[in-house]
Amino acid sequence: MEGLALPWIVALGAGSTALVDLWAWLLGRVFGIATLDWALVGRWIGHLRHGRLRHRRITDASPVRAEALLGWGFHYLTGMVLAAVFLWIVGPGWRLSPTLPASLGFGIATVLLPFLILQPALGAGIASRRTPRPGAARLRSLLTHSVFGLGLYLSAWLMARLSG
Repeated sequence: MEGLALPWIVALGAGSTALVDLWAWLLGRVFGIATLDWALVGRWIGHLRHGRLRHRRITDASPVRAEALLGWGFHYLTGMVLAAVFLWIVGPGWRLSPTLPASLGFGIATVLLPFLILQPALGAGIASRRTPRPGAARLRSLLTHSVFGLGLYLSAWLMARLSG
């Protein structure tokens, strides 16, 4: 990861994740579409320390202390780790001359993480197959991760302008 400055990783990850949160807020506020409750992810994390990786339904699991804080922290930390992976893939030069196709493609590819790890762990099944409307849930995930990719681009564009 030589040449990948920590401030850039933090800014890209946090900026991209904040755009995802704005997207989620708009979905809820404007369209009445419920999005992931990060406290439930925190609950999942809290149960990991007891060796519980998968739940039939995370909502049935007992609450854990500070689950909202755990979930939101995990959400932003994941954004920063993904930003670091992305910069490692595209190289440090990308951050000074960002391109949308690279970041959007990466964002779309990251939808595999919830499809294959988080959704099954929370009880929704692979790619939300156990939800009442799997197709709609998959589309929301795909759009959300596309917004993350857009956020990588916009955050890098802004950082390049501010540092240049």
